[in-house]
Amino acid sequence: MNDRKTALVLGGGVGGRVAANPHRMVLPKRHRGVLVDRERQHLFQPSLLWLAVGDRTPAQIQRPLPELARRGVEVVIGAVERIDPTTRTVRVGGQEVRGDAIIFALGAELAPESIPGLSEAGHNLYTLQGATAIERALRAFTSGRIVVLTATAAYKCPAAPYEAAMLIASTLRKRGVRDKATIDLYSAEAGPMLVTGAVLSGQVRGVVESLGISYHPEHQVTQVDAAARRLSFSNGATADFDLLVYVPPHRAPDVVRDAGLLAPNGWIAADRSTFTTAVDGIYAIGDITSIPLAMGKPLPKAGAFAHTQGEVVADNIASLWAGQTPARRFEGGGECFVEVGDGRAGFGTGNFYAEPTPQVAFRAPARRWHWGKIWFERHWLRRWL
Repeated sequence: MNDRKTALVLGGGVGGRVAANPHRMVLPKRHRGVLVDRERQHLFQPSLLWLAVGDRTPAQIQRPLPELARRGVEVVIGAVERIDPTTRTVRVGGQEVRGDAIIFALGAELAPESIPGLSEAGHNLYTLQGATAIERALRAFTSGRIVVLTATAAYKCPAAPYEAAMLIASTLRKRGVRDKATIDLYSAEAGPMLVTGAVLSGQVRGVVESLGISYHPEHQVTQVDAAARRLSFSNGATADFDLLVYVPPHRAPDVVRDAGLLAPNGWIAADRSTFTTAVDGIYAIGDITSIPLAMGKPLPKAGAFAHTQGEVVADNIASLWAGQTPARRFEGGGECFVEVGDGRAGFGTGNFYAEPTPQVAFRAPARRWHWGKIWFERHWLRRWL
């Protein structure tokens, strides 16, 4: 009897890449692991911050996805056009691909166009094109006001805009123009990374403000006047800028919505421990999900969580297909480096499933944490690609 099965992974980001790794999935060779992504190049997104300030080049933080074939992963390059969850069939580039299990790792789609004028007025910190444009703008910058903006209160990689503001300040100091610039950070949320708790949030805010960066919480942007270089907020405030760096609104991809897989909150609902969904054989990991915490906020959208979730799902699928009871569970642990510039970084780690609130500790900025992030970048690009 032919019992060959196919594990179909949609999305080649952190979670999808880990889930597709045949060593991690521990599947017998008769089974297939297929990874679908619309881009040929895997982009290591945490390093976009370094690219934006000139410490990396695009080539240094990308790897060709088709090279995964060397590890036994079949790679299909193309946009997902249609999904049939019932038959577990996906149409990519006009062709149908069926999986015995489908792992949704499509991530969050960036939607700067949902804020009038945003994409025309500034540079998107979360794209390769945007980070490259930020680097060019900073090289040409001699004086004026730089604004770092989060367009909504919830976004992936919660530390990134704060890191960006601090790295920009460090870069301008190195160029000798920091005293000719003002840096303001406007946030739609009430405090940095509030899901981690008031103590850690206050620590991060303290580091940001100690570097001469003005922090403006609870400022929800409503529109941007690109010609006048002016931001307008829902509280009636306005802010002018010479250079705008922004984190755009996020949403789930339309193809997932059209498949009827989204919960009322606009994301896929998945079991917080195993990432199974309401549809048999369908799993969802990473930024495409919304996992509620006891405190009322969702689990942050972050690569550290997606990485472990990919391991959990892959191991459980392998166990299931081997006739064993899946035993791997995600327990809510995670960590994050927080770059502060000048070769230093802080480090946060803890349990986000702790009740009543996440138990997270923040290690003060030091050179060792910066070097730890460099090591992690190199380790990731070497091991997983």
